[in-house]
Amino acid sequence: MADYSYTPRGVCSRMITFGIEDGKLHNVSFVGGCPGNLAAIGKLLEGADAKETAEILRGNDCGGKGTSCADQLAKAIDEALGQEG
Repeated sequence: MADYSYTPRGVCSRMITFGIEDGKLHNVSFVGGCPGNLAAIGKLLEGADAKETAEILRGNDCGGKGTSCADQLAKAIDEALGQEG
């Protein structure tokens, strides 16, 4: 499994970490941000298809910031998938 770390921009969380194995997400974790909601996202995404997840979460907005922790996760996944290529 390849492990990734991403520093999000424009949101409360300070770090996103996750693994991708066979195109599936594992161990999605956020440092900072809304702990309950972000822990739930990690649980819901365990084993989810990485590409589909990025498509679903991309563009999600938090309070008019133009991004969100979910949107930043989509960016992180896109970046990781680009590195796998």
